[in-house]
Order: sequence, then structure tokens, then C-alpha cells
Amino acid sequence: MDIIGWLEARNIHVTNRKMIRQAFMHSSYAHEHNGVSNNERLEFMGDAVLQLWSSNAIFPLNLSEGEMTRLRAQLVCEKALAIYGRELKLNEFLLLGAGEEKTGGRNKDAIVADMFEAFLGALFLDQGMEPVDQILSEVITPKINHPEFSGVFDYKTKLQEYVQADSRRTVHYELVSSSGPSNAPEFVMNAVVDGLIMGTGSGPSKKQAEQNAARNAFEKMAK
Repeated sequence: MDIIGWLEARNIHVTNRKMIRQAFMHSSYAHEHNGVSNNERLEFMGDAVLQLWSSNAIFPLNLSEGEMTRLRAQLVCEKALAIYGRELKLNEFLLLGAGEEKTGGRNKDAIVADMFEAFLGALFLDQGMEPVDQILSEVITPKINHPEFSGVFDYKTKLQEYVQADSRRTVHYELVSSSGPSNAPEFVMNAVVDGLIMGTGSGPSKKQAEQNAARNAFEKMAK
């Protein structure tokens, strides 16, 4: 089954099949196939569609502006989008260059998240908001009341709120080390409060390592 069959199985019938397939063409694939367009422009459109949909879904929850902003950020961050893409098995339709395929690009958060946004953009341009709503309702709506789901909870924000609850202390992050090849790096970060190392975390990007360090610190401090 290709992406068109995947959509038709959900009773979504698209008109511009070429554009839908383009949403799955990574830049590495386009580079190896002259004349083929990658999915970056569609990703731009998908980001806007996702922001609008998630804002509309969150607005009825009677949260403050700050709470809505934090919840939306958790639900549409790179890690979350990659989770949605994998839950729907959309990463199986990715078109990657040979090198990217060999280095595990099909499961890289950044690539899967960008693909997911591009797919939403293409679907919106072809069919409007209804099929976008159908797909996002399937993967995001169950998580709106449970933003703590693994990999998406914003521990950096939670840790900052915790340490500021009874003081004006702040958290900052320090790079401990970086290793590995450029296509598979590993970063280690410390979460530091008042000069004390409160948590340590690692990840394939500095941002993910910071989140893991914040989680480590928060879980220890909140006991």
C-alpha cells in the first residue's frame, strides 16, 4: 500500500496525488533524483495548518493564555510530531536518499516530524481542513488532556516553574560532551540550579539532551 491507498482506506480521496507524494520526498531523495521537488515548501504550509488546528482544539479548555501556549508547544513539538507520524506508520512512505536511508533517517525525529507537517500541508491544499481534522483528531485529541505522554512533556518548562515556585532561582543548561559522527551525534547536558548540577541527560540533539536533563532534575527534586 502506498500513501494514496492509506488515505483511501480512511475514505479520503485526493485529487493531486503528485503533491501528496511530494510530501514524503526528503531533500536527500530530491538531491539524488534531478527534477524532483522536496517537501520543504509543503512543510511550511503544514506548520501553519497544525498551529491553527491545535489552537482551535485547545481553546475550549478554559486555560489561561500561557497555559494554552505551553500545551500547544508540547503537542506540536518535533518529538510529538515524530510520535504521531510513527503511530500512523507514515514514515514507511518516506522517500530518502541512499545515504540517509542507511543512517536510519526513516526513524529520525526531525525527518519524520518534517514529513508529518508536509503531509498536513499537502492534504490541506488538496482537500481543505476536513481530512486534516480527521487525522489529527486520531492522534492528538486523545493526548490533549494527557500532555504528559512519553516524549512530549515539556520538562524544561515544568522544572523552571518548580524552582521558581518559592524563589527567583533559574535553571540553565551546560554542555558536558558531544560525540559520535555528524549524522548520529550524542550530546550530554547538565541542568544547573544555583551552581549545583541537579540533573543530567543525553540525546541526539542539544534540545533533547536538555529535556532529558530537566526530566532527571525534576523527578529528583519533586520527590
